[in-house]
Amino acid sequence: MTATTAAMAGCRLDQDEARVSAARRTLIMLGAALVDQPFDTTTHQRLLHLLTGEHLQCALAAVEALRRRPEEELRDRIAELSGHGLRLGRTA
Repeated sequence: MTATTAAMAGCRLDQDEARVSAARRTLIMLGAALVDQPFDTTTHQRLLHLLTGEHLQCALAAVEALRRRPEEELRDRIAELSGHGLRLGRTA
């Protein structure tokens, strides 16, 4: 789910979700750039900066924080962000 999709559903990503989403988009963009122009030194520099920078550590910490969440919480959050109500408002 992208931040745009979440916004259309009326939801906001929390800090960990936003960090993971941003890192994912950046990695996909850089991967596509490498496929398109494999010898572009600017892309290589941007990838190196990403992999050695503080942003990666923050993204990895956010991934770990998401992994520590209980499965039910994750399932409910996915349902909320995707905009369907199959899991929302269920009785315990």
